[in-house]
Amino acid sequence: MAHRSALYVGSVMHRRFRPHAHHLHYRVFWMLLDLDELDALPRRLRLFSRNRFNVVSFHEADHGDGSTGPLRQQIDRQLRAAGIDNAGGPIRLLCMPRVFGYAFNPLSVYFCYRPDESMAAILYEVHNTFGERHSYLIAVEAEAHGVIAQRCRKAFYVSPFMDMNLTYAFRVDTPAERVGVAIDTFDSNGRLLTAVLAGERVQLNDAALLRVLLAHPAVTLKVIGAIHWHALRMLLKGFRLRTRPQPPRNSTTVVAAGR
Repeated sequence: MAHRSALYVGSVMHRRFRPHAHHLHYRVFWMLLDLDELDALPRRLRLFSRNRFNVVSFHEADHGDGSTGPLRQQIDRQLRAAGIDNAGGPIRLLCMPRVFGYAFNPLSVYFCYRPDESMAAILYEVHNTFGERHSYLIAVEAEAHGVIAQRCRKAFYVSPFMDMNLTYAFRVDTPAERVGVAIDTFDSNGRLLTAVLAGERVQLNDAALLRVLLAHPAVTLKVIGAIHWHALRMLLKGFRLRTRPQPPRNSTTVVAAGR
């Protein structure tokens, strides 16, 4: 049986418009992991393991509620609690894996399908550099040619250079031969920031894993390093720091479709 899990190789871009212009761009890779395949993948991949050390690995504790409980069950519970019925369809997670034991995912995206492969919901799991995480679960109202548009209010502190009274607008190219997630952040004066991740699909096997590791060594360390390097540059440009509030009481913000 063909596996739905895959690699995506591409880049991340951020462009800040106000109060000063700032831009970053770097190359990365992600894994698209079908949560029903997590047991099978380590049996056919020498370079990949689940919940134990390997060159590339996936640990459930890096996601969801932070426990080692099966991630599929965690997301199913969230869908049921939100009144979203995907009828037991596939759930696929786009994230960066651990590389040599380390990972940091500013954003992980769960694509929650129905059995007919239509999209029931998307869950955006956000991590900040303070060890906190929060998710936005949004039912999918409409999908046009694989593109989904969604919005929600910001509920979780991420960047020390951004206020809390903001709105996110998502535009998602669902995983196929390519994947893309564009996030525009708006305040009362208009667009403040655009962030885009985009990648091309690569078949998931040991040879492909070795190629992306050679092309992007220590990719997860590069991500956290880039965050701190650009924070320093923004301070030097005169960006003002914001006080970090307490995280939301609920770990997930559920957003009705169309809001």
